[in-house]
Amino acid sequence: SPKRFLQYLTVEYAKSKIVETGNLLDLTAEVGLSSPGRLHDLFVNLEAMSPGEFKAGGSGLRIGYGIHPTPFGDCLIATTPRGICNLHFLDTTNRERIEQTFRSEWVNADIRHDQQATQSICHRIFEPSTANNKPLVLYVKGTNFQIQVWRALLQVPFGGITTYQDLATAMGRPTAARAVGNAIGSNPVGYLIPCHRVIRASGEFGGFRWGLERKAVLLGWEASRHQTQNGEQELT
Repeated sequence: SPKRFLQYLTVEYAKSKIVETGNLLDLTAEVGLSSPGRLHDLFVNLEAMSPGEFKAGGSGLRIGYGIHPTPFGDCLIATTPRGICNLHFLDTTNRERIEQTFRSEWVNADIRHDQQATQSICHRIFEPSTANNKPLVLYVKGTNFQIQVWRALLQVPFGGITTYQDLATAMGRPTAARAVGNAIGSNPVGYLIPCHRVIRASGEFGGFRWGLERKAVLLGWEASRHQTQNGEQELT
């Protein structure tokens, strides 16, 4: 219900989930942060581009992209033969800028519009009924530290919330919360690398590359769906 959805957007709820998720991250840190992430019934694996490939700017790489509607607004999805390389949410104020940024990040790649290829990916991500057990593979470029942060984000569970500090601590870098925040802000694959699940310790949402309103909707939607799936009682 709308009332229930709004309850998931409160600072009090966010703080309660921080504690719960923090315990899970402690367990994850004990076994390492390299295992696949899980989103609904989807498993997500992250493959990092090699330094040589990074430097080449996508030379020799074929990238197909498309723009699709989702429950959270239109998004640009880009994919390569090795995995998904970008997922950016779009709106009227950022569409042109994001498309330009996407192309500049892969300046030497062979970029082509391929709506059909990315449509099937969009269905798997945003329509859970189409999910299967085959992992979604991400193929991303970034610094070693950025890759570490993005892999750590994959361990924040669906319906969970963590803080910049807790994520840094789980990575074994407790003094690097600010650097972690910067890496989160550079996330190239929205939603699948769930940077929206990281907020401030105060319970405030903090920043989000694709807008705070969208971050709030993502968190509320996940919390509501998680509550329904697990039969939890409605908040009072």
